[in-house]
Amino acid sequence: MRADPAALSLPAHIASPPPLLTRLRCGIARLSEYVRIALDRWQPPETGMLIVTAIFVGIGTGLMAVIFIRLIDLFTYFFFEQLQPMLGGLGVLSIVLIPVLGGLLGGPLITFVAREAKGHGVPEVMQAIALQGGRMRPIVAGVKAVASSICIGSGGSVGREGPIVQIGAVLGSVLGQAFRLSDERIRNLVACGTAAGIAAVFNAPIAGSLFALEVILGEFTTSYFGSVVVCAVAASVVSRHFLGTSPAFVVPAYTMVSAWEVLPYALLGLGAGVIGWGFVTALYGAEDIFDNWRIPEYLKPAVGGLLLGLLALYLPQTLGTGLSNIEKAIQGEGTILFLGIMVLAKMLGTSFTLGSGNSGGVFAPGLFMGAMFGGAFGHILHPWFPTITAGAGAYALVGMAAVFAAAAHAPITAILIVFEMSGDYRLILPLMLATVLSSLVSEKLRRDSIYTLKLSRRGVHLERGRDIDVMRGVLVGEAMSANVDTVTTDMTLAELRKAFLESHHHGFPVLDSDGKLFGVVTIQDLARAEQRPDVDSLHVRDIATTNILTATPDEPIWLALRRLGTRDVGRLPVVDRFDRRRLLGAVRRYDIIKAYQTAILRRVELQERTDQLRLGRLTGTDILDILIHPESPVIGKKVCDVELPENCVLISIRRGQNVQIVRGNTVIEANDRVTALVESTHADELRMALNSGLPQPPDDSSP
Repeated sequence: MRADPAALSLPAHIASPPPLLTRLRCGIARLSEYVRIALDRWQPPETGMLIVTAIFVGIGTGLMAVIFIRLIDLFTYFFFEQLQPMLGGLGVLSIVLIPVLGGLLGGPLITFVAREAKGHGVPEVMQAIALQGGRMRPIVAGVKAVASSICIGSGGSVGREGPIVQIGAVLGSVLGQAFRLSDERIRNLVACGTAAGIAAVFNAPIAGSLFALEVILGEFTTSYFGSVVVCAVAASVVSRHFLGTSPAFVVPAYTMVSAWEVLPYALLGLGAGVIGWGFVTALYGAEDIFDNWRIPEYLKPAVGGLLLGLLALYLPQTLGTGLSNIEKAIQGEGTILFLGIMVLAKMLGTSFTLGSGNSGGVFAPGLFMGAMFGGAFGHILHPWFPTITAGAGAYALVGMAAVFAAAAHAPITAILIVFEMSGDYRLILPLMLATVLSSLVSEKLRRDSIYTLKLSRRGVHLERGRDIDVMRGVLVGEAMSANVDTVTTDMTLAELRKAFLESHHHGFPVLDSDGKLFGVVTIQDLARAEQRPDVDSLHVRDIATTNILTATPDEPIWLALRRLGTRDVGRLPVVDRFDRRRLLGAVRRYDIIKAYQTAILRRVELQERTDQLRLGRLTGTDILDILIHPESPVIGKKVCDVELPENCVLISIRRGQNVQIVRGNTVIEANDRVTALVESTHADELRMALNSGLPQPPDDSSP
């Protein structure tokens, strides 16, 4: 009996969205279609198109930032002005209960609606740019705004910048998708959205632009720079209209007192590097602990809120963004003991909040810890050297940038964000010195930043925040060519010239009389040798390069690619790891291109499998991946002619590197890999129908 596609359906609340939402989607789709038709007819210049769309993203992000900040104020008023007095009978325990309630509200929202809203948001933006062509789901913006405002409003020890960065990125992505722009343009708009978010929240358009280029994209190019800056300016204009034009902090008139003061600022930078490294370690350590707890995912933020509330019983300054406490430290307030304790308290509070799965940013906590550490450092130093050092507030200001730079590996952004938030240029020299030193220390202690570490733990490795290295799972041995043309050391140059002409190669590995690798010889080596007067007496051994780069079969292919770029060569000899003179093959640029395609295919297969597992859990069914045996009786038949069990739907067929959706007239071929949705009780019947009991390979699996 053939399967009835209508027999299997998603739950009603998933399959049938609310009518209002459906009408809204249809309206947006129609509007975007009209815009696309107009663009196709008028064919505006690409640069102009990018600038116009960037302005729209900037205005939209600026408005969202204003709404987001107002939401935070609203939830703060609700939790601490309305709810806390109602809990007055609990006394100080009400401080513990409020973050717990915030976690109970935000946890289910994140878990069941948009898991991308979990955490600080920036890694998800970087992953979307690197792996998904900048494409992000629209619902993430709304969930991120509500969940983060609940978290911060209930005292969560997080910042505002991470959420608005993700919100702005989603706006840019949605606009690009609505107009069906290319992946590169969508990435551009996503970067614009992140710049606009920082510009709007911190009133810092320069720092926002540099954040997008340095952290999100990892590259400074003119193709991105113009649109990113325009978008940041547009967002800043909107936010200034509604939120005012004053800097985030009121900073006293600090300056360098003496040239000798560069030494303590250098020490501050070194210490800040360790603090930044400790912050990243604590945050992801807490995340590991919460991930390993066997309790429902949606309840974990409430547990994190409980731990934060207990900490706030003794140190209420750990609650919220802490911007007011940062300003006090900049103005020189606080004691050494208090400021030092607050560094550790904020580190723990933020780790509890984000590690448990709640939503918020890490920018403000980094600035907070830097201000506390710098203030404590200044209070220790200034009494000993009052004539050559500034007050503690100056060191708090520099410490803000230094600790954030250490955590994010973004010294340029750190320098500019503090400069724009304070509006003071006079400490720019110590600011630059301390941030660069802290970044160097932090990078020495850990390669990944607070943003890229989250991706690395998922198996996604970025180079400078931009280029995804999908080939870490492909080994040189899988990509190399085993049959390699070689030449010998005794070959004359005339014979070598003939070998180049016949093979069209640009280089050969050179073997000695024992068949061991001697070196390599290139066509350039031959050309140089032919200019020598003794050319007729030369042999390959005389012109070959013996100091060569090699690869081994068990190394990832990306290492071979890096070595190829080191000397700009076209191929690398592949040798035995334990015998570097034993030639096994060669890896060429062409081989690496094929390896890249293999790596992309593997990542697509992994993502496809993940989506299948999610679908299976939603529908209460199994997803089967069945390889059609070469002797199967269904080979050559159309799907509509195959007798399938009840409640079964064939979804797709993977044939080589191609995947096609199954239709009734799809013909099944040998070695096809069929993906099917089937009730668990009929799984064996489906295997029998497709392969008639023939043996299945071990990778035929179901979730």
